Amino acid sequence: MTRAGAAHLRDVAARRPGPTLVLVPGLDGTALLFYRQLPLLADRFHVASFPLPDDPGRNMSDLVEDLRLLVVELSSEGVILCGESFGGALSMSFALAHPGLVRGLVILNSFPWVRDRARLRLAPLALRALPWAAMPMVRRFTEVRLHSPHALPEDLAEFHERSKQIGRDGYIRRLEILQHYDIRERLAEIQAPTLFLAGDLDRLVPSVEWARFMAARVPRASARILEGYGHICLINHDLDLLDYVGPWWDALPDHEGAGVGDPGA
Repeated sequence: MTRAGAAHLRDVAARRPGPTLVLVPGLDGTALLFYRQLPLLADRFHVASFPLPDDPGRNMSDLVEDLRLLVVELSSEGVILCGESFGGALSMSFALAHPGLVRGLVILNSFPWVRDRARLRLAPLALRALPWAAMPMVRRFTEVRLHSPHALPEDLAEFHERSKQIGRDGYIRRLEILQHYDIRERLAEIQAPTLFLAGDLDRLVPSVEWARFMAARVPRASARILEGYGHICLINHDLDLLDYVGPWWDALPDHEGAGVGDPGA
């Protein structure tokens, strides 16, 4: 099964009677970095995570199909997808392929296309040449680009510990997938109500620029700026994603009936 990686998840939420919300991770793929947000969101939603396979042979269509299998297993009414960075790209690709299975989208620090094509082509080559055991040290040297300036030492320590679970093959493959990813011309086709969230101190992705770009093109979209937060912000002690997702969901006039049935399923 593609979700075999779920066996290593240390964070499990009890099933709730509310709508199902699926957390879709970024390039790390582990879903382990949702640990702080999962219990907070579980006060309102039935929350599940979607660990990405550590598989060098998967493409975006394969990941969309893997996610579809999970979605139809979890709910007959469709789900809310909450995708971070690469997970946002996957979630939007899923919404385009299976609009009837998506009741809503929450897209954090993500993008419709990667502008720096040269770096995107070089990154997989560099990572294959680098001993994977050296990656923890690399992450420590790149902390300033990844994290919010006020992240606590214990936040960072937990991040580094959980990052040890990141698989080499899947991580590199996801970078390669982004070389062919471009949904700029298809944003208007996204039917689900969508909330774009962007950290204004994101030094890895121009998140605010892309959030506004996408919100202007997705028909039922809004954007919120997370002031003082960087790219990896869900581990922060003072960020409660439910503060943004809850009011947005409550304000949707038709959210109870969205996402029922999918002719593409």
